[in-house]
Amino acid sequence: MSLCEHCVSGVRHEGTPEGQFEDVAGINTYIATPTVDYPKDKAVLFITDIFGPQLINAQLLADDYARNGFKVYVPDIFSNDSAPADALDPGSRWDFMAWLGKHGPSDAARPILDKVIAALKAGGVEKIGTLGFCYGARLGFDLAFENVTQVTVASHPSLLQVPADLEKYLTASKAPLLINTCEVDQMFPPDSQAKADAILGDGKFAPGYQRTYWEGCVHGFTVRGDTSNPKVKAGREGAFKASVEFLIKHL
Repeated sequence: MSLCEHCVSGVRHEGTPEGQFEDVAGINTYIATPTVDYPKDKAVLFITDIFGPQLINAQLLADDYARNGFKVYVPDIFSNDSAPADALDPGSRWDFMAWLGKHGPSDAARPILDKVIAALKAGGVEKIGTLGFCYGARLGFDLAFENVTQVTVASHPSLLQVPADLEKYLTASKAPLLINTCEVDQMFPPDSQAKADAILGDGKFAPGYQRTYWEGCVHGFTVRGDTSNPKVKAGREGAFKASVEFLIKHL
């Protein structure tokens, strides 16, 4: 199992988070709550990249989704051992592969998500949409395979087996799927993007399939993109808009 250099690169964004960390089933979880009335039987599960909810970028992005009427939960799927923010700094000597060896999606992160999901359902949540970013998109797919969740949004997904996971999604899942993709992405390159369209597009996946593509963007652009670059800014904002519209339509 491996990831790419762009999984550990990008910029830290600036702002003041509006949500707060709370305990959900024993899991430290950043929660962003809408300031207007919202459906209490629906929730969005924000499944992070390797930097977890501690990176301010994830908190600010969760707040943005909450402003659009969704209560957003960002669980710490790495048990307070997320990649440190300074791993983004040039010359960082943080040991990426050693970390990854301790945090397999299925054996380490998935049980944490299962606890949070059980708590949400016990609290009256009936429909859950996932926002999966990089590493988190792998988990979004796994939940959808079992139809634990009802909508899947995957941004620059990592760790997918192509075409096997796309074919499995077609046959096993009932959750509408949006994939936000970009020009430079070692983990989900253009040939994988084309295979997703061939397998799921043109109405083949009845619940609903959509893919966005953003020129001039690299893997990680929706969370860690440098918004001083006009193309990255357009891609980040465009992927966010598409994701919000997809959740509104299907969740």
